[in-house]
Amino acid sequence: MDALARLNDNVLPFARLLGITFTEAAPHLVRATMMVRDDLCTRPAVLHGGAIMAFADTLGAAGTILNLPEGAGTTTIESKTNFMAPAPAGAPVTGEATPLHRGRRTQVWQTRVTTAQGKLVALVTQTQLVIQP
Repeated sequence: MDALARLNDNVLPFARLLGITFTEAAPHLVRATMMVRDDLCTRPAVLHGGAIMAFADTLGAAGTILNLPEGAGTTTIESKTNFMAPAPAGAPVTGEATPLHRGRRTQVWQTRVTTAQGKLVALVTQTQLVIQP
C-alpha cells in the first residue's frame, strides 16, 4: 500500500472525524485538505483554533509515521501555533507539513495552514517523540 492510501485508509482515525483528506504523502511532505464545517467553527462562523491545531497536529504526526522505523510509534510532545487569519465556514483549508528535523528520537514538523485563496491561517511547529518498539 502506498503512503497516501495508507494515511487515508487506516492509520489515523481522528483524521476521518475531522474530515481530513490527504492529497500528498511522502517522507518529506504531507499535504491535506479539510472542509471548514459549522461543527468545527466558533463564532462568527470561522474555524476554531483547536480544530486548526488538531488539523496541523494530524499532518505532522502523519509525516512522522512515514519516517518511522519498523515497529516504532510516535506522539506529540510539543506544539506551537501562530494564528494569522480566520478560515471561513463553508470553504476548505489546506495544510502542508514539512520536516525541520528527522532524528532517531524526535522529529520536528512545520505545518502551514492556508485558505483556498492561499492566505496563511496558521503556522504550526511541533515536536514528535519517536517511540522505539
